[in-house]
Amino acid sequence: MKNRYNWKILNCSDEFSQQVLVDDLNINPALARILVLREIDSYRKARQFFRPTLDDLHDPYLLNGMRDAVKRIIKALTENQKIMIYGDYDVDGTNASAMLYLFLTEIGGNVDIYIPNRLTEGYGISKTGIDEAIQNGTKLIISVDCGITAVEETEYAKNHGVDLIICDHHEPGEKIPDALAVLDPLKPGCAYPYKYLSGAGVTFKLIQAISDSIGMKDYPYQYLDFVAVAGAADIVPLTGENRILVKFGLEKLNNDPRPGFKALIDKAGLKLGNISSSQIVFGLAPRINAVGRLGDASRAVNLLLSKSYDEALYYAEILDKENRNRRQIDEEILNEAIQKVESELNLDEEIAIILHKDDWHIGVVGIVASRLVEKFYRPSILLTSVDGVFKGSARSIADFNLYEALKKCDDVLLQFGGHKAAAGLSIHRDKIEEFKRKFNQIAKEALTPEQLIPTLEIDAVIELNSITPKFRRILEQFAPFGPQNMKPVFLTERVEIFDRPRISPNNHLFMKVRKNGSTVFDVVGYNLGEYAISLLDLNGSFKNTYIDIVYTIESTTINDMVFPQLNLKDFRLSQK
Repeated sequence: MKNRYNWKILNCSDEFSQQVLVDDLNINPALARILVLREIDSYRKARQFFRPTLDDLHDPYLLNGMRDAVKRIIKALTENQKIMIYGDYDVDGTNASAMLYLFLTEIGGNVDIYIPNRLTEGYGISKTGIDEAIQNGTKLIISVDCGITAVEETEYAKNHGVDLIICDHHEPGEKIPDALAVLDPLKPGCAYPYKYLSGAGVTFKLIQAISDSIGMKDYPYQYLDFVAVAGAADIVPLTGENRILVKFGLEKLNNDPRPGFKALIDKAGLKLGNISSSQIVFGLAPRINAVGRLGDASRAVNLLLSKSYDEALYYAEILDKENRNRRQIDEEILNEAIQKVESELNLDEEIAIILHKDDWHIGVVGIVASRLVEKFYRPSILLTSVDGVFKGSARSIADFNLYEALKKCDDVLLQFGGHKAAAGLSIHRDKIEEFKRKFNQIAKEALTPEQLIPTLEIDAVIELNSITPKFRRILEQFAPFGPQNMKPVFLTERVEIFDRPRISPNNHLFMKVRKNGSTVFDVVGYNLGEYAISLLDLNGSFKNTYIDIVYTIESTTINDMVFPQLNLKDFRLSQK
């Protein structure tokens, strides 16, 4: 059987720190190894990791520009000036907007929210939005989750007597907008110690600073549910300060959900009290994102601001319906894109997948690009025509910096922005072929054939009898899981398949395994049914065989009892 992945056992040479953690924490060596791999190499760091507190959050005034921002907002509040919150249309932007709106109105602010229309205005601060602020007599715009590249738009606002405070977390361009204040931990010269906050995380720091200045230091913690949903959905690293914000935000979400989240959780069929970062990513986030992808994202903001469950349920049903529509459009475009790859591209010659079609929906091309990466494991760019210009989304693979590659193509692009893994861009039709050639050449020079096979990183090699109740309890305390703190991945070699494996109609593989008389473990391999052919004998029957398995450890509930379940990532026939 051909492996779908390169298996890579992560190197962890600091054996001294591992042994210290084994002794000090009385834990399994595999768990100590995982901690050290995550740069938790002392008892103090481990204590902070397993027992974080809100006191561990950084001083918001370490963000460059914070004092100017707070001073200007206090002036607006004192003089009852009209404030516009200018948000982005995704989960991060809508949650940041709703959070800041609630906070400012609750302390007496005169506030409006403006969410641009993705289809007509595109990403970021637009002159259309600024014109609306001017017409409404707005004196201060606070952008959240956008604005760091809005150089011209900032000048436009200033020339019309409107001050702008930018709260963003994206990579700055070569020039920083000349706004009244720019809050972005990635801004050159900013001394903020944690660089990877979400847009809602930066907005939360602003709320913290304002609250501190008016003697309400603990007031912001009631908004941490917004930060948790935004942070999980925006795929920011769940390390350091982000992990603290998301951990306490999940507690708020599960124990005291506001009506909007409660209605959305119910509509997604999730169980309140057990909502994890993963369930936000796959259950809540797509529904919030759908309304922005297909039209007006203010409907998501209305859900988040709902004061009653009935009102929230009305909007949750709209989000759910739009998400179903979005999935249907996704599927249609994905099928077309796959056909184009197979009929128009030679992936032996072309490293990147760059496709364009006039009528693809601009709101979903990013999702489809991600799915092409999953299927073909190539940097993927999808473009569609919007008002005579081709716009689109790009998604990358592990070893390819998308932002830097696009930067090298800026002479043929109209505009681009994003980071190493994902980006947006626009280009004239007559430049597309030149862009394809240039981008592919950059990719060809940067990537080896080996790098075009995805790597499955393995945290530790363990035996099945290591998976004790204590092991699982400690493992659960690694949560919340997300980038740079993913659910640990284990390898166990030469396990015996116990009983006949089963393949479900939707291509999932179910089997039971054991090793050397260990407990029998249930294994589920989602979408791995087709790979089970390697387990068949010449007659098409499952043979008694030994396999090596790579998996994460989950829990499943049967008759109100919780049992471990191995979530299979990959497997191979044992060579031993």
